[in-house]
Amino acid sequence: MAVWNAVLIAAGVAMTWWLGWRQRWIADDGLIVLRTVRQVLAGNGPVFNAGERVEVNTSTAWTAVLAIAGSFPGVQLDLAAVFVGLTFAALGIGLGIDAARRLHHGSRPVVLVPVGAVVLLVLPPARDFLTSGLETGLVILWLSGSWWLLVRISRGRRAGPQPWLAAVTLGAGPLIRPELGIYALLCLLVLVGMLRPGWRRLLGLGAAAGALPVVYEIFRVGYYGLLVPATALAKEAARTRWHNGVVYLQDTVATYWLWVPAACALLVLAALVARGAGWADRWATVAVTVTPMVAGLLTALYVVRVGGDFMHGRMLLPAVTALLLPVFAVPLTLPTLLPVLAVAVWAAAAVTGMRVDYGSRIDPATGIVDERAYWSDSVDVEHPVTARDYLQGKSIVRRSTPAVALADQPSLMLVDWGRAYDYWRPYPAARGFTTIQFYNLGMMGAAHPLDVRVIDHMGLAAPLAAQSTPELGGRIGHDKGLPLAWLIADQVDRGIPTPGSDERIRHARQALACPRIQEMLASVRAPLTPQRFWHNLIGAPERTAMRFSRLPERAAEQCAL
Repeated sequence: MAVWNAVLIAAGVAMTWWLGWRQRWIADDGLIVLRTVRQVLAGNGPVFNAGERVEVNTSTAWTAVLAIAGSFPGVQLDLAAVFVGLTFAALGIGLGIDAARRLHHGSRPVVLVPVGAVVLLVLPPARDFLTSGLETGLVILWLSGSWWLLVRISRGRRAGPQPWLAAVTLGAGPLIRPELGIYALLCLLVLVGMLRPGWRRLLGLGAAAGALPVVYEIFRVGYYGLLVPATALAKEAARTRWHNGVVYLQDTVATYWLWVPAACALLVLAALVARGAGWADRWATVAVTVTPMVAGLLTALYVVRVGGDFMHGRMLLPAVTALLLPVFAVPLTLPTLLPVLAVAVWAAAAVTGMRVDYGSRIDPATGIVDERAYWSDSVDVEHPVTARDYLQGKSIVRRSTPAVALADQPSLMLVDWGRAYDYWRPYPAARGFTTIQFYNLGMMGAAHPLDVRVIDHMGLAAPLAAQSTPELGGRIGHDKGLPLAWLIADQVDRGIPTPGSDERIRHARQALACPRIQEMLASVRAPLTPQRFWHNLIGAPERTAMRFSRLPERAAEQCAL
């Protein structure tokens, strides 16, 4: 039985690797991360565009990991992002299985079956985002690794370095994804409850947990001038959009009948609680069993509250992983046999027949998309794992490169209104550098050198768009659409002949002269002196809350008030 259980862990790692490799790809959002990494490695700081301090990556830790990987000679960043993400995910699955083994280990060995791990790996979104160039693999590794430490501590490892390692690991949660702070906080409370430390040790554990996030938050506020990443402003993460969130939840839960494995997992846990074998410290065992499930539910609730996302299933993967951790592996006994068999039947059905009905297109009713299928179909490459795959598949991006190279002075590059959509025309820029605006930042950022500024109209890399008001009824995650007049007013000295634009550009120039907008732009564009860092620090709360109308005429009126 011990050999079987050891083989089970190795098989979980190998199976995760195989399934992830079969679905290997890199998302356009993954390419966004890599442009920031390129800037870091070039000495320009953690920014998307040199000279403009905007935090476009939600996962600080993932950016740091890829920067370390990219510092080795000969490493190709896009392939490294795919490989490292998949490796982290595989190790996370292995740690999760081993943690569950330790949790359910009784006085005598039992045969384990990987119920929760199978449920997670059966889900198509999970298999898709094991790679993608995004932080999903790191999230799985962190969730499993921190829980593995808690389980070991609950089994008597309460002295030595493990509690301190657990505190530091849990404290890093918000740097991996901000919403993981929910999981980190609950687990830290359980850690304190198990250790029951004196006040000195309690303060030490608190300092160990808080050091990384507090130091980074001070850096974030002084460097970027905001309390949160720019992505939180671009997607208005503080807004409440329950209806969109419920639609997003249903899109995942209903598609894969997730209530079936959820009910089976509860039946298995009920059987294990009734058996109670190996629960010498019942409180600690119950706590480490229940905590990830409660944290998973609260994380899912947060995702629903903010409206979900446009990527099918992705934002719910941390919550689903946390919910499944206590049953990643469970003893195969007579009481657990029936729910285990039910999960096996569900898994077979999920693999063979459960998929979203909108295929590789954006669902017109919800705006949600199967991101991997969409991009694979869009660029006509089964496994788009490099930036080159995107550039070859998108002519509008490919043609922007020679257009920028042929410009004889710093220019604002815009699609020519009078010709084919993929023809780019340069307009003389007033600010001394070339700027190109495009919807998909990742592929366009990969196509151009680091001294060419690439921005969007949705606010991920454009501070003006990030702090504008969203469009009413816009697509979730893409509901900020800053009119082109703002970009023209900001980048060029004179108007550009587009239908009906002159008046809007004039209003945009008036709004840009508004002191609060000027101060906001200075927070990201002015040289980072100690004085600028201090001004960013003390002005961050007001600056983070500031919004101006996306309509130039309305913004000009607001400034005049």
